[in-house]
Amino acid sequence: MSEGTKTRTIKVDYLARVEGEGAMYLKIHEGKLEDVQLKIFEPPRFFEGILRGRKFSEAPDITARICGICPVAYQMSAVHAMEDAFGVTVDGPLRELRRLLYCGEWISSHTLHIYMLHAPDFLGYESAVHMAKDHRTEVERGLQLKKTGGEIMSFIGGREIHPVNVRVGGFYKVPTKREMQNFREKIEKARDAALKTVNWVSTFDFPDFEQDYTFVSLQHPNEYPMNEGRIVSNKGLDITAANYDDHFEEIHVERSTALHCVMKDSGQSYHVGPLARYALNFDRFPTDIQKIAKKAGLGKVERNPFRSIIVRSIEVLYACEEALRIIDDYQEPVEPFVEIEPKAAMGYAATEAPRGILYHRYKINEKGEILDADIIPPTSQNQKMIEDDLWKFVPQYIGKPDETLQWHAEQAIRNYDPCISCATHFLKLDVERS
Repeated sequence: MSEGTKTRTIKVDYLARVEGEGAMYLKIHEGKLEDVQLKIFEPPRFFEGILRGRKFSEAPDITARICGICPVAYQMSAVHAMEDAFGVTVDGPLRELRRLLYCGEWISSHTLHIYMLHAPDFLGYESAVHMAKDHRTEVERGLQLKKTGGEIMSFIGGREIHPVNVRVGGFYKVPTKREMQNFREKIEKARDAALKTVNWVSTFDFPDFEQDYTFVSLQHPNEYPMNEGRIVSNKGLDITAANYDDHFEEIHVERSTALHCVMKDSGQSYHVGPLARYALNFDRFPTDIQKIAKKAGLGKVERNPFRSIIVRSIEVLYACEEALRIIDDYQEPVEPFVEIEPKAAMGYAATEAPRGILYHRYKINEKGEILDADIIPPTSQNQKMIEDDLWKFVPQYIGKPDETLQWHAEQAIRNYDPCISCATHFLKLDVERS
């Protein structure tokens, strides 16, 4: 800190409780915010390049390696895009099993974020480890709930991290009806834990902050979206995944190795993830979930990003109930997969990863080889939105000590549960005051 110029700089080597490596820069001059930059410096991993020349059947296993937290999302977007290219529809029990696998990932990923990454912000703890000293029951509940989500992924996918049972057209192996029923009790306990989670996080204190977001998510005619649906917004957008590139574009910014995705016509940011899904699909929830959400203090639309922790807990509860529904209705499929005949084609798909829409596009030749691939993860789509939030949120804390400003800025970033590795593992924060 320089007394002559009243310039203050804060450097935080690692912003904990996010996945990935990057930096954030805030410049404050004479009490006004002059610049906000979310910098991503983690080296690109070139998965789209790795996919070129590989067989279409390899895409689910390769793309799963993009993320250890949400591998199912990458697998599901890959298989749906390939099936779109080849004109294949997977329905019935196989479609339900895919949805069950996705339920497991939502439970696991959301619970990790709620209990381990975000709750400490609201309760004033440096980490979940510190929080556990005073909230042992809650932390143990979160760990058990996350474990159940992982067990669902292992049960259907073959293993929790980078599942191996997913293939284009279905699965390599499917469970018996008895095996499904034997798994039911665990999910019933998870549902009870999920309801307690909703009640717990709804008691947190939330900053008074809202934005008029452009929400973008999938929307299905009669179910809360996970694997399938049209891409819609609260501002009138309604397209198929095949039209994604006509309405959204990735742009390079000098400060980031991860591309920023914006609305093509306006260059503006938009919001994907739990808040968007919730706002655009509230009426797709079962009645009991809607009532629980209202009791937790949520409206049909939530524009306060800090309250996303409640919305995530509602989605965990829904995923538990949806898993139970799938188990109860399950009938063993005749075959574990649909046969695929490759052809030269383009394939498009978008599914709902825990953090928001995940878009895949593939160009395939007549041999079934991947000629080109494009993958746009949700964190790339939310990066500019995170910066926009900071532009509007930080000014109310400019007069506070640097430690307080830093705490709230980090919390605002964690509202999005950013997966920086997917988009290109901790953030460095510089605050410059002059």
